[in-house]
Amino acid sequence: MYVNMKKELLGDIKTTKDILIPKDPLNRVIGHDDIIKFVKIAAKQRRNLFLVGPPGIGKSLLAQAISFHLSDPNEEITVVHNPERPERPFVEVKTRKEIEREKINLERAEGEILDPQNVPEVVAERLGFRCVHCGNYNSAYQSICPKCGGDKFSHISARRKHIGDLLGMFEMNSGPLNTPQNRVTTTRVRNGKEEVVIYERIDGDEIKVLDQKALEKRREIVEEKPRNVIIPLDRKMFVQATGASETELLGDVRHDPYGGHPNLGTQPYERVVPGAIHEAHEGVLFIDEIVHIANLQRFILSAMQDKVFPIVGRNPQSAGSSVKVEEVPCDFIFVGACNMRDIQYILPPLRSRIQGEGYEILMRTTMPDTEENEAKLAQFVAQEIEIDGKIPHATMRAVELLIEEARKRARIIDDIDNAFTLRLRDLGGVVRMAGDLAVMDGINFITEKHMSFAISKSISIEDQILKRYSSFENAMQKDISSSQHMSKRKSHTPNEHVDRSYM
Repeated sequence: MYVNMKKELLGDIKTTKDILIPKDPLNRVIGHDDIIKFVKIAAKQRRNLFLVGPPGIGKSLLAQAISFHLSDPNEEITVVHNPERPERPFVEVKTRKEIEREKINLERAEGEILDPQNVPEVVAERLGFRCVHCGNYNSAYQSICPKCGGDKFSHISARRKHIGDLLGMFEMNSGPLNTPQNRVTTTRVRNGKEEVVIYERIDGDEIKVLDQKALEKRREIVEEKPRNVIIPLDRKMFVQATGASETELLGDVRHDPYGGHPNLGTQPYERVVPGAIHEAHEGVLFIDEIVHIANLQRFILSAMQDKVFPIVGRNPQSAGSSVKVEEVPCDFIFVGACNMRDIQYILPPLRSRIQGEGYEILMRTTMPDTEENEAKLAQFVAQEIEIDGKIPHATMRAVELLIEEARKRARIIDDIDNAFTLRLRDLGGVVRMAGDLAVMDGINFITEKHMSFAISKSISIEDQILKRYSSFENAMQKDISSSQHMSKRKSHTPNEHVDRSYM
């Protein structure tokens, strides 16, 4: 029986194995209850967010939670060949209803599936399902009837012309006359009108029937314009573009060494590659440390304003440089994030757009030291173990040690008493180290010993330097190679010790 740590306290568990992991990502967020309501609003009202805070406090988790609460995508985006100007492909947007309607039409074009007993007897004979001697139905792959022992196909050739005249059959497959046909074409009268109908033998013991509508639909499908689906209907609703290059963010047209030659090369519409802003259409585009792509912020702003953005070939030396696809949809919820010191580098018009159509949020780095928050930290440990998938669960005592470490870090890093740190990514590293130690010991649970050792060793490289050398200056003086040591010693050697016999 799992324990819901949103309702129960730490004393209700023995190990993290007893803790219920919420399916909703919002319920996995620890310590940001005041922000969650804005996340829910952003998902329902499609608002943008600008999250400010240090690394490792849950910014990406909040962004992912928005996508979890969005409706399924409703549009599929396709690039269609333009026969008159191939370098200017068309954009086609289809809704889910249109796609479902096309699917139904395609199914009709695929034809109706019937059992051999439900088609005309002569058709069943020609396709090899019915014995011409005794009328028994059996597999088309059996040339000898299992009931009467007769050759199922010996008399077909003698009857083909006569029966074909009666049924109006005018197509027969070529090949030996003592083998079944794969397809029989005939006519039938429906609603007072005569129409062509085709019976096809398919794998197994079934027959596909293609009527006039199915045949016409097949013809339409064959004649349909060439297309390239760049944003499928079934896709992820969360796109992370942190540190993306210009082509990754905005899209590109692949190079063709044959220059799009109609016979040798690849047509322009096939080489169009969507960017992250297009892949996030109807979903969430998340960019952490947005200051690192400062030169691309204006393009994000343009996409947010117009909700469409062209895809062009961005390499001037490429065969795709002349290709341009106008007005490709990119209606996304934008979630940007950065540290406090980088706020000044965010493009003012971009922040204005976010403020006008969303919220700017300063995230917390600590949460109050309460029993409820102790339980949430225990849930965090269980979540980290589940996400990692390679370490065992933790005992109650091990969890208590991590909670004490969270209390200590809030006091040291943020100078706040009676609080827990929310820099949970660092704590997650402690949990993983403790779990690795338990695995190496062959133990089924993370114990107090493992957690205590991990806490003592999970310190930053800066703290390790201070612990070993007392100061960064001492570390820099000692952190030189052996050759530098020798050179330094020689430079201090007295002149009288130098051998001058060869001078």
